[in-house]
Amino acid sequence: MPPRRSHKKSRAGCRRCKTRKIKCDEIHPRCGNCVKHGVPCDFEHPNVIRGPQPALDGSPLRLPGSIDPSASTDDQLSVASLPRGASYAPATPQSSATVSTPLYRQPGPPLPGSQPIGRLTELRLMHHYTTHTYKTLSITSPEIADLWGSAIPHFAFSGSTHLVDAILAVAALHLRSLTPNDTELVRASHAYMASCLNDYSNILQTGINANNAVALFLTSTLIAFQSTATRIFTKDESPFTLTTAYGERGRGINGAASVYQPPLSWFHSFQGVKTVVAASWPWLKENDIVLTIIDSQPVLHLNFSRASEGFFGHLLEGLDEEMAAMGSLTPGIGVQDPAPSNSSPGGELQDSMTSTRQAYQHAVATLNWAHTKPGKGALAFPATVSKRFVELLEERRPRALAILASFLALLKVVDNVWWLHGMARREVLGIVSLFNSDYFGPDIERKWWPHLEWAVRIALYDSGNQSQDFIPADIWGSSWTSEQQSEITFTTHIEMLSELVNPGSPLPPPPNDT
Repeated sequence: MPPRRSHKKSRAGCRRCKTRKIKCDEIHPRCGNCVKHGVPCDFEHPNVIRGPQPALDGSPLRLPGSIDPSASTDDQLSVASLPRGASYAPATPQSSATVSTPLYRQPGPPLPGSQPIGRLTELRLMHHYTTHTYKTLSITSPEIADLWGSAIPHFAFSGSTHLVDAILAVAALHLRSLTPNDTELVRASHAYMASCLNDYSNILQTGINANNAVALFLTSTLIAFQSTATRIFTKDESPFTLTTAYGERGRGINGAASVYQPPLSWFHSFQGVKTVVAASWPWLKENDIVLTIIDSQPVLHLNFSRASEGFFGHLLEGLDEEMAAMGSLTPGIGVQDPAPSNSSPGGELQDSMTSTRQAYQHAVATLNWAHTKPGKGALAFPATVSKRFVELLEERRPRALAILASFLALLKVVDNVWWLHGMARREVLGIVSLFNSDYFGPDIERKWWPHLEWAVRIALYDSGNQSQDFIPADIWGSSWTSEQQSEITFTTHIEMLSELVNPGSPLPPPPNDT
């Protein structure tokens, strides 16, 4: 018998794969496992994590964050609030429901081996926040911006360390956009957000109650903002290895084995805000700061039954055929069949077909509404769509990606905001590149190109020397009319959502680990 061939183990994998004890494919600048989970890879930032750096004034404060770098960051952060299907309890015995949606999914991992942030840097960040950053956190209302600049920091200093850390992380990100070569700011934004996530997740696992609900809501909002703003620093989309339906490695544009990555972290973080609000609404509705922020949002008027007749109704073309194709996977199951028992494979498929259809219709209805509310309407999309739609994006379904392209094009009118600058053009063209790659193939590209044309036209629109916050009606597709005031506020929608999540019984306690 011939001797067994020795195997040389590679030690060049990324830190995340090493801590998770899984094989790393060592693709640069971002390995396949990190791309799959939608998280940054330390291959991307070798200069940031190369080693400790001294604080500016020689007297460092505590490191924002106590996350153990030797532990799995996926375990610590990717379900930073609650694992899927887990439950939690507020202090009062009179509220509840099991919340199956995680309250938060991280925008990025902490930087391993970071040193404490210097005191001067911390003061610099807080000064920048209170003089500049807060003004950019709301594009709809100066009153809301003023809340972020004064009342909310004052509230944070009462003892909400995770909220303070979130404020400093966002300020560092804003300063980084102005001075992109300052590695101290890169390190600070990661470190403060790591600290924020650590405290935030620990409190969520302990339980939401009257004392922490407001701080958790404000922190979740800043986490979602940070998740969105971080995207401007990923100019060149990180690749992942393509696998076609036939098990072959696909090739992207110009022969590169990589494709565009959708901004899934936006949706995960905004969905987290929605879940926090619904679960803690009995306490949030008693707070003036929260009510002012929520009621500043445009009131949703969605027409599901007529979604296919709206401006973006073409995105629902062929949906019946798509559902029929799903039903044909199991003999005897079709789109018109009554819903069978969930215990049967056919029942699960029927449920999937129903939720998929509703997810698409809901997303298109939201686009139709947002199209008439340029700017602020588009920003509501990530939090408004259903969890199933986010799953369809994760699966990279062509229809979901075409809907995503239309949403991203709507952001063109807020291109002058620093944390959205260039987003519409870069993201829409990224989606087009995905359709134009071997990941889908020419047949899918030909089928969906007519549904992408409007998004491309808006994304590439150049107003010359004029502001981008207004696009002519013949290009936009509808007239920009002033919004009529309604007696209904956004609070009405929150009340309904809260009732669905929390119908009046106490939230079950967290599982006992002992």
